[in-house]
Parts: sequence; structure tokens; C-alpha cells
Amino acid sequence: MKPTVLFLNFCVFLVTVSCDMEDEVFHLQTTPDRSQFFQYEDVSLSCKGSPGAALLKRNTTRGGVESCPSGWGTLENTTCSIRTMYPFDSGLYWCESESGERSQTLHIIVSAGDVILESPVHPVGEGDNVTLRCREKTPSSGRKEFSKDGLLIWSNITETLTIHGVSKSDEGLYMCSIPEVSQSPGSWLSVTVSEPAAAPVFPALRVISHVVAGFPYLLSTVILALVYRDKRRAAQDVSEDRSHRVVMEVE
Repeated sequence: MKPTVLFLNFCVFLVTVSCDMEDEVFHLQTTPDRSQFFQYEDVSLSCKGSPGAALLKRNTTRGGVESCPSGWGTLENTTCSIRTMYPFDSGLYWCESESGERSQTLHIIVSAGDVILESPVHPVGEGDNVTLRCREKTPSSGRKEFSKDGLLIWSNITETLTIHGVSKSDEGLYMCSIPEVSQSPGSWLSVTVSEPAAAPVFPALRVISHVVAGFPYLLSTVILALVYRDKRRAAQDVSEDRSHRVVMEVE
């Protein structure tokens, strides 16, 4: 039995243990990159990550859980396009693999009103600058009012509000309104706090399950190693015995 065989068996064991330690990650991207849309607008949603490995899904009050296209979108590669959106298209959207891995869930709102709030659809990092825009179907010179958690925080004729260096305290439900026109739906602004990098810690049960799955390969490797050792010893003993006999015959 050659050492190469032992090495290959041990490699199989290592691959079995380490396989699938890292979950596949998907990222849902929207174009335009915002969470609120006017009725009749278009939107494209793409699952970024491993091409072709994830389905775009949604959960709406009208249709429940559906996969694109299923009658509500046009699928091309990993991009699902929704033409002429309606309020019943409002709901939760995410990417999901066949094995059940999911991206972050995004809340998309389609409004039949005259005012929407343009805000980041994805969580923003602590310290980033965030711009909110109060957008109306027919631009006017009316005063724009921004509120957070029901409290007025800014009022001006400009349609944008920039929050510099956001922190966790800026997280909340934001809305905008134009008193002479209408009010937008509310959108939640999520702020993530970065943490110091740390060594990856794998769940104990998951590691144990991989070790159990790879145990037969490890056991076979150990057995092959013992057999190989014993054969070498036996061959060495035979060689020494023959040498001893030759010496005695010469004497």
C-alpha cells in the first residue's frame, strides 16, 4: 500500500469536514435603488452572488409568497423586471437558493399618492452620510417637511435632507410631506454598527456533524496506515531472517 493512497484518503476527510462551512450569500439589488415607488413606475430586482443559484421571491398581501416570474415579473438571467407597478406589488422581496439560504429582506412600497420618500433600501453603515428626498409627481415650490417616528425634524423648501455621520440613534421610521399636496408612506432607515473583526467561530454541532460524516474516511486512513506499517515490519523481519540464514550457511 503506497503512502499516496493514505494521503488521498486524508484529503477526502479534510474536504468532507470543511465543505459548506461558509454559507452562500446573496444580495438583492433594486434599480432604481430606493424603497418607495409611484404607481406605474418600473423596477428591476437582481439577485447578486452566484449567478443562477437564487430565485427572487416576494410576499404581498394580494398574492402571498410568489417566485418571479409567476405572472408578476419578467425574468432575464438573475434579474426580474416589474413593469407598471401597482400598490398591490408592495411587500417583502428577497433572494432564496434551493437549499433555503436567503438574502436580506427588502420592504418595497408602491404608492398611488402624489408624494414618496426616497431613502436607502439597504441598511446604511454607522458614520455614513444619508440623503433623504421628498419627491412628488408634479414638482412644486411647496415646503417639504421631514419627520422621524412621528416627530417633525426638518422643514424647508428644498426637497432633500442630508444626515451627516449617521449613528444608531438615527435609525427609525421616516416620512415626508408637502402640506399643500400630500404625505408619503413611511420607510424604515436601518443603521448597522461595525464590529471589530474576530476569528470565525463555527457552531459546535455543525462541526461535529461534519466530523461524523468524514469519520469513515479518517478511520480507513488509520487502518490503511496500520496495515502499511505492519507490512513494512513483516517485510523487514523476513529480510533480516534471510540475512541471518545466509550468514549461518557461510560460517
